[in-house]
Amino acid sequence: MSAAKAAAVLAKPTTANKSAVAVTRRKEEAENGGEKKKEQRTSTANSSSSSSSSTTKTQRRQSVLDQQQPICSGFKLNWMNLRDAETGKTLWQSTDDLADPNVEHEARIPKSILKCKEVSRELNFTSEHKIDKFRLEQRVFLRGHVIEEWFFNFGFVIPQSTNTWQNVIEAAPEGQMLPASVLSGNIIIETSFFDDYQLICTSKVRLFYV
Repeated sequence: MSAAKAAAVLAKPTTANKSAVAVTRRKEEAENGGEKKKEQRTSTANSSSSSSSSTTKTQRRQSVLDQQQPICSGFKLNWMNLRDAETGKTLWQSTDDLADPNVEHEARIPKSILKCKEVSRELNFTSEHKIDKFRLEQRVFLRGHVIEEWFFNFGFVIPQSTNTWQNVIEAAPEGQMLPASVLSGNIIIETSFFDDYQLICTSKVRLFYV
């Protein structure tokens, strides 16, 4: 047999070789198909896990909102005043519900308050619901930038009760106090009311010094 014919025979599979090749191909296809099915099952499982996690997070957020809304709807700020802490003189007072989160409130305060070393703030509020650890956080914004932060803790609030809360706020040192012309209309006080770490509501008051 010539070398060319021998090469042709080796290149062309016999009937037995054809059967072996076919079996091998079917085996490979079956294995590949199984791998694809495994991949599909894994992909489905991952998708199901992701969907379940997303659903759980949504349910948690909804649960927090469900708890937050009743307290917020039953919470009201009845009145508030600011006094010179040294003399006790009332400098400003309001009977607006400044805790209402749906509007930006405005307060017109006399410029003389900027000369006080300490300011006494008294607020009166009503809560229809129990609040275990009532507290508030306040941030003072000047043209969108936080320049001061205050934190106050009240404690337990009895359901269907009216309470008066007084705080004393120290003024900035005289050399650091900005003039009323710069502050007026550019200051926003953002107040967030909490039951421990659960947010009840957040309100904003824009200050004008007159």
